[in-house]
Amino acid sequence: MSILVNKDTKILVQGLTGKTGGFHTEQALAYYNTKMVGGVHPTKGGQTWTGSHGETLPIFASVAEGKERTGADATVIYVPPAGAADAIIEAIDAEIPFITCITEGIPVQDMVRVKARLDRSNSRLLGPNCPGVLTPKSARSASCRATSSRRATSASSRVRAP
Repeated sequence: MSILVNKDTKILVQGLTGKTGGFHTEQALAYYNTKMVGGVHPTKGGQTWTGSHGETLPIFASVAEGKERTGADATVIYVPPAGAADAIIEAIDAEIPFITCITEGIPVQDMVRVKARLDRSNSRLLGPNCPGVLTPKSARSASCRATSSRRATSASSRVRAP
């Protein structure tokens, strides 16, 4: 399997201003040196997100704007189920190569729409309902901390990097 994220991957955070998105972004910045380059929120574009340890990231009104301004090549989605499919499709339309979605409970019909869009794109989707991805000693996207499982909701085995 190829490496999906590494130390050079530039990641946008859809849902950065929410509790879950903010928490996991702080973790990724503090412990994994992940290149989180900005957040996306349709009504908060132009603002700046500040983490609890003083980290700051710009917020863009769209994924396309964020990609254009930062060169992002990945996005992680922390959006509630009702809006997650639209967030994934927005990332696909912006031609983000790698999309991670941790959201659980997205309606099946919404994911059918997502699958149809993915089939006509060059984007790859990890998820939804996944813990994310971690490349040991390199970068992290989403909420995974060296956890491997069959389901995101019941992590069953932990792995350590050598």
